[in-house]
Formats: sequence, structure tokens, C-alpha cells
Amino acid sequence: MPQMAPISWLFLFLLFSIVFILFCSMNYYSYMPSSPKSNELKNINLNSMNWKW
Repeated sequence: MPQMAPISWLFLFLLFSIVFILFCSMNYYSYMPSSPKSNELKNINLNSMNWKW
């Protein structure tokens, strides 16, 4: 059974690493979080200051 040369393993490692980095960066930059509305933000801030012990 023929064996692969070490340069082929290095090429495959680099290829899969580049594909993995591109895939992760595309997933990271494709996510657009929704910004909270100003009314909701004010309500959250006011409610969080009311402590009920």
C-alpha cells in the first residue's frame, strides 16, 4: 500500500486550516445582533435599580 509523502500531509493540514479559519470568520461576521430599542433599554435600567429585599 503506498504511503503519502510528508509534504502532502503538510499541504492537507494547511488547506484544512485555511478552510476552517475562513469558515469561522464567515460565521463570525455574518451574525448581526439586533440592537435594543431605546424604550426597552430605559425600562430595563429603571427596573434594575428597584431592589426588593
